[in-house]
Amino acid sequence: MLDRTPNEWIRALLILLIASPLIRLSANVLRKSLKKRYSAQSAMVAFHLVNYGGGTIILLTVLAELGFEIATLLGAAGVLGVAIGFASQTSLSNLISGIFLIWEHPFEIGDIINVDTVTGIVEEIDLLSARIRKFDNTLVRIPNEDLIKTRLINITRYPIRRLDVEVGVAYKEDVEKVMGVLKDIADQNPWCLDEPEPLILFKGFGESSLNFLFGVWFSKTDFLALRNSIQIEIHQRFKKEGIEIPFPHLTVYTGSETDPFPVRLDSPKASPPAAPPEG
Repeated sequence: MLDRTPNEWIRALLILLIASPLIRLSANVLRKSLKKRYSAQSAMVAFHLVNYGGGTIILLTVLAELGFEIATLLGAAGVLGVAIGFASQTSLSNLISGIFLIWEHPFEIGDIINVDTVTGIVEEIDLLSARIRKFDNTLVRIPNEDLIKTRLINITRYPIRRLDVEVGVAYKEDVEKVMGVLKDIADQNPWCLDEPEPLILFKGFGESSLNFLFGVWFSKTDFLALRNSIQIEIHQRFKKEGIEIPFPHLTVYTGSETDPFPVRLDSPKASPPAAPPEG
């Protein structure tokens, strides 16, 4: 290697300086092209494959230009790769899991997902991990193996969603009136969709309330606006219609053989008359 001619050193340097930006440019062009026709996840994976593959080819070409025996290097790399593979089984597992994720395509960049206790926006996906930006603007890196093993919920997979609100009213209230008021609230809310129709279900008798499930459909981009407005409107309309939202009641029963609890109401004691002034 050290006895290479200046021309060979120059050629190796030119290959490195020219080919590296070209590989990077090609990877970016491919990513933008695939992003228009396929998912952002597929474009990101293709970008990494071109970058890593092109970088490997450039490195081998430069080494060959400098006089290294490529066959010998590849043999050594094979032995080293086996050793590294045994030492890094976790990375191999993440790589295989990443291939399964690409095949199944359960989420893509920009989706809001929930994995275990983490909920956030998918920022980046590669062959080893996914990066999630939580709503408090912190970044979480989740290995692909965990994404395969853990229950994963894609919150924004479909264009519309349903918001379920649990509503309880006092036992004295008229069930049909309550259901009618809820239907009117859904009809008046600008973020509730007309189709599918809202779900208003009388669930049954709770410990201290009649319980309803109020489910309204909305576009996935209107979640926060709907969630705030619909609960405020329920409170305001129930107050206007005189519908009581109860709090938990507790009845204490001591048995028929026990005397009632004595209850005594004490009136305020009168203040003693003031002593006459000494004169």
